[in-house]
Amino acid sequence: MIDHRRLGRELDLFVSDPLAGAGLPIWLPAGAAARHAVEEYVRELERRSGHQHVYSPPLGKRELFELSGHFGYFADDMFPPMRLSADDEFVLRPALCPHHALVFRARGRSYRELPLRIAELGGMYRSERSGVLGGLSRVRAISLNDAHTFCAPDQVGEEVVEILGLIRAAHAALGVRPAGFRLSLRGPGEKYVGDDAQWARAEELLRGALAGVDYVEAPGEAAFYGPKIDIQIVDAAGRESTISTIQLDFDKPERFDLSYTDRDGSRRRPVMVHRSLVGSMERLFAYLIEVHEGAFPAWYAPVQLMLLPVDDGQVDAVTELARRAVDAGLRVEVDAAGSLGARIRDAARRRVPYLGVLGSREAADGHLALRLRGGRALDPMPAAAALALISRQVASRAADLLPPD
Repeated sequence: MIDHRRLGRELDLFVSDPLAGAGLPIWLPAGAAARHAVEEYVRELERRSGHQHVYSPPLGKRELFELSGHFGYFADDMFPPMRLSADDEFVLRPALCPHHALVFRARGRSYRELPLRIAELGGMYRSERSGVLGGLSRVRAISLNDAHTFCAPDQVGEEVVEILGLIRAAHAALGVRPAGFRLSLRGPGEKYVGDDAQWARAEELLRGALAGVDYVEAPGEAAFYGPKIDIQIVDAAGRESTISTIQLDFDKPERFDLSYTDRDGSRRRPVMVHRSLVGSMERLFAYLIEVHEGAFPAWYAPVQLMLLPVDDGQVDAVTELARRAVDAGLRVEVDAAGSLGARIRDAARRRVPYLGVLGSREAADGHLALRLRGGRALDPMPAAAALALISRQVASRAADLLPPD
């Protein structure tokens, strides 16, 4: 069975060391390179859709999370407070939304600024039990692709539809194959905030945004502050989990006394829309490693081009070509040690998308013989053309290694 933990070890993507602690994986250079490429893509997608990015600290005063409701409704999933003095306690945050509420209230806001979209790829922490931790799929330190949109009430429906479009775009680029949509609602016997009218309105808005989409309703799966749309994936073992989510929240704006000045000069309460396009980097990559079997699309492959000289006579030419490839923005390695056959097999084991072989003839002609992941060999071509081909496929975030005929 395909297992991201085994592939993660074989491809040197991440390591889980008992000395660091369970549920606290360390991203190795190859995994970090892939993750960085994905993060850059997501940030640019968000920027183009009107999001403003912020940085906020991964911990805060206890009072912040008491005000947000997390201590009252989420304490079992939080790490214990760290007491610095009798009246000064800090908590590792279980969510980013309290800090983003503080971003909104950093100054007065006008209706002209709405919808205000605040985004961050930030750290949060959950005190998961040791028995449920595993690889990247369930961790204690979470790097979440998160955003909160502050809307006027009449903007919510359109905003949710817009977010669903961004989620579809991100999934298509990354190779995510959603298993289904779920409308997560309140259930009996659970603790929720807000009144029935707010919940009914929120559920109506989400149902409207899902018009034409097949989905199931899941009572009892809502957040404590509001209903949500969850987009599900299934891993190689058949386990279902949420990768993307959209949540409506009337409660945090009330708790933090958030307001904006409306057209008539009156003070109005915004609606807070929580959303994550691709979830946490950890759960996302647990899924991507398995769905691609470690053979990522070239645009976020850790090494995009491996250059192999046939013998020592081409080392200088390969070194110069590698420099040109790096200048072109590609992630490149040179492997000159050992037999050519062994080096080709090692590149295949590492799932490198493009392999460039340079012999004496190619070096003399300024050409490069490209091999694609999977074994297909292309006719030697000018080195500049080979780099341009790879750069085009990477820049377009294509799923295939060659452009269509």
